[in-house]
Amino acid sequence: MNFSQGQIWFGVIFFLAFVIVMVFAYRADRKINKMHYRGVWLVLAAIVAFLLIYRYLSKIAH
Repeated sequence: MNFSQGQIWFGVIFFLAFVIVMVFAYRADRKINKMHYRGVWLVLAAIVAFLLIYRYLSKIAH
């Protein structure tokens, strides 16, 4: 699949603009996120632990 030079430039510029906007949005919401998402790491750890236990038990069963 060949892309034209204009399509490649559009993709690069769009990607850079998207990343810059996301960085500014994250910086603006950083204080609010700390307040609302305090225990998110515990939830993530529980999900990962559940998946690992499930995988271990499914390997034992087969």
